[in-house]
Amino acid sequence: MAMSADSMGGKNNKSNVVADINVTPMVDIMLVLLIIFMVITPMLQKGVSVDMARTENPREMREADQDDAIVVAVTRDGKIYLESAQLNAERLLEQIQDLLADKVDKTVYVKSDRRAKYGSVVEVVDTVRSAGVESLGLLTDKIEKKSSLSVQ
Repeated sequence: MAMSADSMGGKNNKSNVVADINVTPMVDIMLVLLIIFMVITPMLQKGVSVDMARTENPREMREADQDDAIVVAVTRDGKIYLESAQLNAERLLEQIQDLLADKVDKTVYVKSDRRAKYGSVVEVVDTVRSAGVESLGLLTDKIEKKSSLSVQ
């Protein structure tokens, strides 16, 4: 059994270390995180989802996104929701009065489906006003203008 000095760990033996970064585990983790965020994000939406009316010049109301904001939603079929609880008009009046009793900012935001009947929305606005609301915000979505590319 003859072995040379080189194969026994002599000076000429070079280690075969690969210095490349293996990104496969990182990509796996990023994809899992992406899936988790895609699943969780719709659950974070506060209240009931409605297809709001779109306007070109809406006034931005960041206060409506706060946790303590009072948001009333009117769905396409005229159902009324306070946050995520369905209520009738009488119960809505009581609930809003209770919520506003200990608040300094007496602002209520109303969002309605763009296909909801105008009369239903007006009834909700009237009920909210009669509850002692000082300020009422009507929430809308902004129309995204499409940029036209002209080829010359």
